Amino acid sequence: MNKKFLGLTAGLALFLAACGSETATEESVKVSVGVVSEVEVEVWEDVKERLVDQGIELTIEQFGDYVQPNLAAQAGDVDINAFQHVAYLESFNADNDGDLTHIGYTYVSPLGLYSEKVEDYADLADGAEIIIPNDVTNGGRALLLLQAIDLITLDDAAGTEPTLNDITDNPKNLVIKDLDASQTARALPDVDAAVINTNFATDSGLVPSEDALFLDTDNISEVSEIYKNVVATRADDADNETYLKVVAEYQTEATAKKLEEVTQGNDVPAWD
Repeated sequence: MNKKFLGLTAGLALFLAACGSETATEESVKVSVGVVSEVEVEVWEDVKERLVDQGIELTIEQFGDYVQPNLAAQAGDVDINAFQHVAYLESFNADNDGDLTHIGYTYVSPLGLYSEKVEDYADLADGAEIIIPNDVTNGGRALLLLQAIDLITLDDAAGTEPTLNDITDNPKNLVIKDLDASQTARALPDVDAAVINTNFATDSGLVPSEDALFLDTDNISEVSEIYKNVVATRADDADNETYLKVVAEYQTEATAKKLEEVTQGNDVPAWD
């Protein structure tokens, strides 16, 4: 075999390898997911690494509040999002004429009552100021939490989304104010207590299992199905095979272990 033929063979091999590499790159499907907290970014980064073998290139976009990721998904600026529970998703659709739908569960995240002023919620003084999230679903869940520990009583007719107007008894004359969920942790030093979503609590350095005066998941049987977090996308894409592959890769033991690691066991897998 002459050197010229060997050179041609080697060149052809390199060409085919290059073509194979280019084809693999071209076959990668890009999917973008919108999240809210740094913890969610960390979990999805782990999922992202595992999706490479399936030819899926995942990009993660972090938003600063609970409204933007839904607006982005509705507009097609992200393909899917993963930050909210069913109740919030349904509320967003109702308020924004949206058609977002959930295509898989992720986890149940506890809602917690925190304080830098007292070590037991029973020690909250008469007239104490408490901050809760201002959106209907998280705010309602916060009020149900306060009722669970007998700080207030709510009108039974309010169901799972009570408002401040549904408080029928407030024996300690608590001053309950609502604030954007993303700001509740920042407001904690200025009030007697605050009800804070886990993602914002952990982002601010709080450890729910250690720092919360009470977590509503302490009585998990009382936490409604509507508070399971989900992956959501536009209704037209609910059967998108690639998106469903992303969900399937999320719903694995590897993700459960990552959730355990980054949330200190606070977030509980909700797909089983």
